[in-house]
Amino acid sequence: RLLQPPPLHSSTTHNLASPRTQAMTSMANAAPHKHTPRPHARIASRRRSAARTVAAAAPPAPSSNKPSSSSTASFAAASNRVAPSTKAAKSVGDIRKLKLITAVKTPYLEDGRFDFEAYDRIVDDQIAHGVEGLIVGGTTGEGHLMSWDEHIMLIAHTVNQFGDRLTVIGNTGSNSTREALHATEQGFNVGMHASLQINPYYGKTSNKGMAAHLKAGLAEGPGIVYNVPARTSQDIPDEVIEELSQHENFLGVKECTGNDRIANYTKKGIVCWSGNDDEAHDARHIAGAAGVISVTSNVIPGLFSSLMDARDDELNEAVQPLVSWMFREPNPTGLNTMLSMMGACKPVFRMPYMAYEKEWREEGVQLLEALGGSEVAPSVRSLSSLDDDDFTYVYSSR
Repeated sequence: RLLQPPPLHSSTTHNLASPRTQAMTSMANAAPHKHTPRPHARIASRRRSAARTVAAAAPPAPSSNKPSSSSTASFAAASNRVAPSTKAAKSVGDIRKLKLITAVKTPYLEDGRFDFEAYDRIVDDQIAHGVEGLIVGGTTGEGHLMSWDEHIMLIAHTVNQFGDRLTVIGNTGSNSTREALHATEQGFNVGMHASLQINPYYGKTSNKGMAAHLKAGLAEGPGIVYNVPARTSQDIPDEVIEELSQHENFLGVKECTGNDRIANYTKKGIVCWSGNDDEAHDARHIAGAAGVISVTSNVIPGLFSSLMDARDDELNEAVQPLVSWMFREPNPTGLNTMLSMMGACKPVFRMPYMAYEKEWREEGVQLLEALGGSEVAPSVRSLSSLDDDDFTYVYSSR
């Protein structure tokens, strides 16, 4: 049945943040608006049946693509040996050296507003296990489902709470040059250290227009260019990246087309971060990438930190089944499902995202347990596959 939770307005959302964050975001009031969310509807039963907990179940038998129990202990040790970050990289040179940047999840309350308590817990766990930077409001963080007020406010909150301990990179790019400029300006106004800039999507342009669009974003401050043609439907060609690399504020490129291209760029002195979790280890240690901008590190940050610190083919092979599970459906569906099952956040999804089916959820729990469960996933509070009616789906309605 359909229920009407409290309306999600920018002012209501801001009240969840600290007073300092609210003051910081007042500078963003003139930011261009995406769709401003209206009242949400919840698609789910109010009944909350007890989720079937499978944390105590025996992990799957070792196979060629699952780690053995002896390996699990060593993987847990690898996860826990990472020293916490103590200082955020803020200079262009320092940011270019970041090895592990997490594209952080945005958690929600049942009415669709940001759950800052859960967000802060997740970020604290990231810092404690070696993550050096965050992408805030990226694809993984569902910036495309936010109003610009929400978007800038979340960047401000992250800077306010964590900006002295890790690098805050705001996803302020847009397919509109005008919006990208304004949002990037506001992001720097509230203290982000760098921006993530995407090439125009849907309204595709020429290479000349693409370069001009990205240069406009870089003119506002240090930025990482994001090439993900699977989402934008237009590749940023080598010649455009090479042209952009001459800009003083160009930090590097998040490259999602594969390690051959990363190797080509790094040979030319262009800094790259892999955008593919399954290829990140080889991108770092074979293709020469600075590191990875990762989704799966939301779940197993310590293991990904270890993968970036030193070559470890055994560990890389061991995490692949979980990584594959995370991307069985388009990101961030897998991450949202996994963090919900971990109890790291409420099982609330902004639509159009919906949780994995029960069978897949049970498989995901088994895969995480096979790696070490809470020993390698610090945000686990209670690992469970949940029931279908434990999930809440919210959407904006006019």
